[in-house]
Amino acid sequence: MSARIMQAGRCPTDELSLTNCAVINEKDPQFEQHVTVRNLAHKYVFTLKTHPSVNSGTIAFSLPQRKWAGLSIGQEVEVTSYKFDKSRQCISTMTVEIDFLQKKNVDSNPYDSDNMAREFIQHFNSQAFSIGQQLVFSFCDKLFGLVIKNIEAMDPSILKGEQPSSKARPKIEIGLLLGNSQVIFEKSDSSSMTLVGKAKTRESRQSIISPDWNFEKMGIGGLDKEFSDIFRRAFASRVFPTDIVEQMGCKHVKGILLYGPPGCGKTLMARQIGKMLKAREPKIVNGPEILNKYVGESEANIRKLFADAEEEQKRLGANSGLHIIIFDEIDAICKQRGSMAGSTGVHDTVVNQLLSKIDGVEQLNNILVIGMTNRPDLIDEALLRPGRLEVKMEIGLPDEKGRLQILHIHTAKMRQYELLHSDVDIKELAVETKNYSGAELEGLVRAAQSTAMNRHIKASNTVEVNIETAEKLQVSRLDFLASLNNDIKPAFGTNQEDYASYIMNGIIRWGDPVSAVLEDGGLLVQQTKNSDRTPLVSVLLEGKTRTIN
Repeated sequence: MSARIMQAGRCPTDELSLTNCAVINEKDPQFEQHVTVRNLAHKYVFTLKTHPSVNSGTIAFSLPQRKWAGLSIGQEVEVTSYKFDKSRQCISTMTVEIDFLQKKNVDSNPYDSDNMAREFIQHFNSQAFSIGQQLVFSFCDKLFGLVIKNIEAMDPSILKGEQPSSKARPKIEIGLLLGNSQVIFEKSDSSSMTLVGKAKTRESRQSIISPDWNFEKMGIGGLDKEFSDIFRRAFASRVFPTDIVEQMGCKHVKGILLYGPPGCGKTLMARQIGKMLKAREPKIVNGPEILNKYVGESEANIRKLFADAEEEQKRLGANSGLHIIIFDEIDAICKQRGSMAGSTGVHDTVVNQLLSKIDGVEQLNNILVIGMTNRPDLIDEALLRPGRLEVKMEIGLPDEKGRLQILHIHTAKMRQYELLHSDVDIKELAVETKNYSGAELEGLVRAAQSTAMNRHIKASNTVEVNIETAEKLQVSRLDFLASLNNDIKPAFGTNQEDYASYIMNGIIRWGDPVSAVLEDGGLLVQQTKNSDRTPLVSVLLEGKTRTIN
């Protein structure tokens, strides 16, 4: 049959426009069926209800319905009956995108999506829904605009009272909402509303950790324990569903301080954390860049770093993404307040501004501040308390296992293209490079590469590469040993050459006192190596000076 379109708002009850039903005039008050409305080449399925105010031969649609189906008032449309196949078209799960109907609405109150889903099913039970359909929903005396994003069909065995199958539920374009269907609300990207509850957006349940990251691709080695500790303290709460975190009253960690000797991977770790997380590109600033000779500009530079996070938290609330701010050489701007005699006080006001932004009166919950320094003793104590840079992680010299990982990373390409000679033993190099930092190990590999390339340079009036032999270039064990002995020396730890010269002829055990000292010293060395509770042992050797003729 054909029908002329009329506006649903002309009906005497406004709530008809909120039922998601088209309205017709039918004598039977119990009349309700589903119809297909053809407009141009497309078909749209609606649920019909009857109302006496609608003229005979006309069908009334609300504004969202007309907008979705591209209908206009007074238009002639073809209407045919539609029958649902309940074995295939009953809705199991339906994902709905939600936003305020009036975009100008700004409401910081959270909306419980569990209650919203229950009321939605009561309101729209036994009605037809299609992918992309638009409708209006009233909840807590506010109007919301909804868009249907995804529909999964119910397993027909459930309808028969049988055990459901383990197969994945098929996705369908058109479905019938039932009382035992599940509705999941997904907040619109541009929406300022806040959803709470288990039935809220799926996006918040996804891990913030990128699924395809690994240490080797990131170029990080020897820091497995440090990464594990940082993840436990700083990211575990961000991986959990937000409703569980809210029920626990848990607050996210907002700051991490990485400290230790230079060249051990602090900057590399901070830079790669942004890649490990599915977050925005981190803002990386050097401490001295913040300082400005003009009054107030240094504090303004701090505020600019947090401006994007503040704006997004006001707009999106708990659904805001994570913003990462990395301070390299943070001790340059966060020295102890009052420690610089005769200064203008710029450092003090910068510290005050940073403290207020990280954990001030107006708290931000969508930031992670990472500070790096070689001198943690210079940093103001207020910045290191819980709630600010509360996770303090020492990035020290790598152990033998860590050195093995680092050398594997820096020789990976040479192994891939068969440029590393078979006589190179990475484990041997890891043993021989005690007290080497990550940067020094990288320098060792570069020095060995330079030594190997130098063999294929012709010694003539001009510097030329011997193409014939260069094609057979390989970095050998001797290249690494030459670089180890001549080019790269560790900046930390004991000088092995001096130590070797002291015991050139061995230790003479001339009596029980010497044997007892050596045994006690050996026990102390083992304790320092094997016990996490003994990071430092000091030994005093005392006795009279003797001259042996």
